[in-house]
Amino acid sequence: MIFDATGGEPRFSEMMPPTSAAGFRRTLIKLLKSKLTCTGAVIVLFWLFLGIFARYFSPYGPLDVEMSIRLMPPGFSGHLMGTDNFGRDIFSRLMSGARISLGLGVCSVAISLVAGVLTGGIAGYYGGKASGLLMRFMDIVQAFPTLVLVISLSLAMGRNTYSAMLAIGIAATPQFARLTYAQTSLISTGPMVESARAMGIPEPLILFRHVLPNCLPVIIVRVSFSLGSSILSLASLSFLGIGVKAPTPEWGAMISDSRNFIISGEWWLFTFPGLAIASLILAFNLLGDGLRNVLDPHS
Repeated sequence: MIFDATGGEPRFSEMMPPTSAAGFRRTLIKLLKSKLTCTGAVIVLFWLFLGIFARYFSPYGPLDVEMSIRLMPPGFSGHLMGTDNFGRDIFSRLMSGARISLGLGVCSVAISLVAGVLTGGIAGYYGGKASGLLMRFMDIVQAFPTLVLVISLSLAMGRNTYSAMLAIGIAATPQFARLTYAQTSLISTGPMVESARAMGIPEPLILFRHVLPNCLPVIIVRVSFSLGSSILSLASLSFLGIGVKAPTPEWGAMISDSRNFIISGEWWLFTFPGLAIASLILAFNLLGDGLRNVLDPHS
């Protein structure tokens, strides 16, 4: 654990994550006792389970078209959530869409996590004019509204799924970079780093073995919140026709397909995909709040 440079109490931002088995068990017990963490984790695991095993539990194929039963309400002839304008089972499409939304969301956050942590960590540890210019560039990127930046990048790179995923990852990179930069700048001036340097440990080894692990608690919390926002951004792009294309059963694309039926009364077309998006975003926010309460003793 690193102490404040002023000699005060140890700060959360400089707190080593538990590395021993006993420390891991204590953290795990705290997480299991946290209602926010458990509630969020249960919802995420529910959608993850449905997404992974959709092909085994789906009563119908997500792309099966049957025009004779189009726009049927929930409960009609075994269709739990009704059918869409092509007679496709909405419940089956929701389960398949969970795999797409979670998969693309995790990939986009992984892009921003790796790029942001490396950028912020190196800039914060080594400092200098180059690091200052790099972080000013991150400030400029972060100054743009997230959705506007994501739409612009997606259009520039091409209207496809991979461009949308990459655009979301690039737009979220400054968040991780700024967070890691702040933590690394603080930790690198502490006695632990000074002792490691006095022992002759190479600078890169100090950064990746001793400094960045101290940033893990806040990074983990940031990942949880970013997963929810990335799924919302992906759904927004698909709704606008920039992200996942029809007939792929992505939740945002399903809402986009149903917008012509809002006034005519087919409420189930957009209600169930909307609830799915809302529940998953809420779950990641609850999970992030719970992790923050457990990992941050001063919260």
